[in-house]
Amino acid sequence: MFGARHWETLGTFQDNKRAPIHRWFQYPAGFSFRAVEFVLDTFHIGPHDRVFDPFAGTGTTLVTCKGRGIPSVGLEAHPLMVRIARTKLLWDYDPKELDRVVREFLTDLSSSSRFHRGEELPSLPGLLRRCYSPSNLHRLWTLRRRIRDRVPEPFQPLFELAFLSNLRLCSAAATGWPYIAPRRKIRERDAIATFSHLLSQFVEDLASIPPSLRTFPASVVQGDARRCPFQAARFEFVFTSPPYLNNYDYADRTRLESYFWGDASTWQELTETVRRRLLTSATTQVSRQDFDPSHPIAPEVEAANFWVAQELTRAVGLLTRRRRAHGGRKSYDVMVSEYFRDMTLALKEIRRTLRSGGRAILILGDSAPYGVHIPTDDYLGRLACGVGFDRYEIWDIRGRGEKWRANPQRHRVALRESFLVLDT
Repeated sequence: MFGARHWETLGTFQDNKRAPIHRWFQYPAGFSFRAVEFVLDTFHIGPHDRVFDPFAGTGTTLVTCKGRGIPSVGLEAHPLMVRIARTKLLWDYDPKELDRVVREFLTDLSSSSRFHRGEELPSLPGLLRRCYSPSNLHRLWTLRRRIRDRVPEPFQPLFELAFLSNLRLCSAAATGWPYIAPRRKIRERDAIATFSHLLSQFVEDLASIPPSLRTFPASVVQGDARRCPFQAARFEFVFTSPPYLNNYDYADRTRLESYFWGDASTWQELTETVRRRLLTSATTQVSRQDFDPSHPIAPEVEAANFWVAQELTRAVGLLTRRRRAHGGRKSYDVMVSEYFRDMTLALKEIRRTLRSGGRAILILGDSAPYGVHIPTDDYLGRLACGVGFDRYEIWDIRGRGEKWRANPQRHRVALRESFLVLDT
């Protein structure tokens, strides 16, 4: 079923860019829907099973399960990701009514001549003004207001998602993932034309869904995987991809969308509304104030596996020393310490919600901050056994980090992406 080329993309968003529903929001931090299909087929997961994704992201696991008639539930801490995933799971629109609403809205847009004139823009974060020309910024702001004022409520999430997906598509600045570079200018696209194309694509994708699946249950709950709100032994199968230990700030990476839709307008607001809710995986989330280098590893990690705790103590100590020699002085030592504490708590909750005989599959990537290799999959497998799983296996997917080899600041440690298979 899968050749070498398919395995290379399982842990990436590449396959999703052209897949119906999955393509609605281009989020490279996600993984391929083919990875979900692979594990569902490999372990014979079907309509009689209940699937749980404790790091649901934009809903790749849930959309795939719903398309196969498999009940699924997701948990996600990032509020914007929750809204995106919920919208991607809303398939039960009246086709004729949806077509009418979309057609009338797009006709109104095409006949309007006021998208670059009219009322003054409100005070907007400087980032937004640097990413768009004044005329396109007016188009986007007016489009945002019209969606909120004129689109009937049942259809607003779909229009909102088309708007959010459009923001990077029509920018005059390099807004590709993971970094936004306002000083690097690219060819700007008309915001109305790109939005119209996306919305029409959404309608096309919805029309291809079989009627029997439009009301099939799938849901996303906003919450923290370290404190799972679900009852014990509720699920038969878990498939997920937790944050990698790679200093990826998930709050910052959605700053453009959060700023434009009004969820936040400053770094501090993003910290309050998003960053503090997320499992630790970036140095922007940590503080050295409460970090004790003489006891860097949390008791939860030591209780789960003392050998892993010792290895992490050694690695964290080395990172503390290497940090002093680097100009950036990033707190990778604190990040590693808090990541494994948080993941131990999440693994404990995943085990609690799995029934006896159930299985959990995690897509993971290892890391080497400041050249200190952290075999994340092996450590998490051992910790999982310490919180109640019976055994673990690691299935290699691909090597990672090749595209950064030309960077003189980059380490030379070979990295990998893998499936961590946990059995109960």
